[in-house]
Amino acid sequence: MATSMNATSATPVTDQDHVLGPETAPVTLLEYGDFECPYCAAAHVIVKQTQKTMGDQLRFVFRHFPLTQIHPHAEPAAEASEAAGAQGQFWEMHDLLYENQPRLDVPHLKMFAEELGLDAQRFVRELEDGVYRERVRRDFLRGVRSGVNGTPAFFINGVRYDGSWDLPPLVEALERAASVAPVR
Repeated sequence: MATSMNATSATPVTDQDHVLGPETAPVTLLEYGDFECPYCAAAHVIVKQTQKTMGDQLRFVFRHFPLTQIHPHAEPAAEASEAAGAQGQFWEMHDLLYENQPRLDVPHLKMFAEELGLDAQRFVRELEDGVYRERVRRDFLRGVRSGVNGTPAFFINGVRYDGSWDLPPLVEALERAASVAPVR
């Protein structure tokens, strides 16, 4: 079965989330991800293709779920994405982190900030001060409350999706959810 009907996201999407796509889209794909997780990097490519395939029918939401016990760079990378987001470039940093996954140490995070044209001094200061640590932790705890225990973890319209995240089955599940979604 592609979805588990008893596993739902404990927290709805809010204006505090990172969202791509229209609020009126009939289907929302929410991902709990870890920038150092190789499975998340593979899923990132599929999600990008899914977004192109679905267009305005899809709203994509990303939340942090750094698995710090096995991925020591995941939390600093998540904080770096938030620091970039504070300067209006969350999604650009999100993509850079996944596309450069072997290079998530602090010197590379700084290099990515410069590459994006961010205020590098502010970026570094915010990382050093842990300005976004609580934000990342909040996402992680929302995932825990929703039953997430690994990454990537997907929810389609609030229901846990446990099927394959290869392109055809994921798009099929999203299209099926869109076809039964109430009109917004």
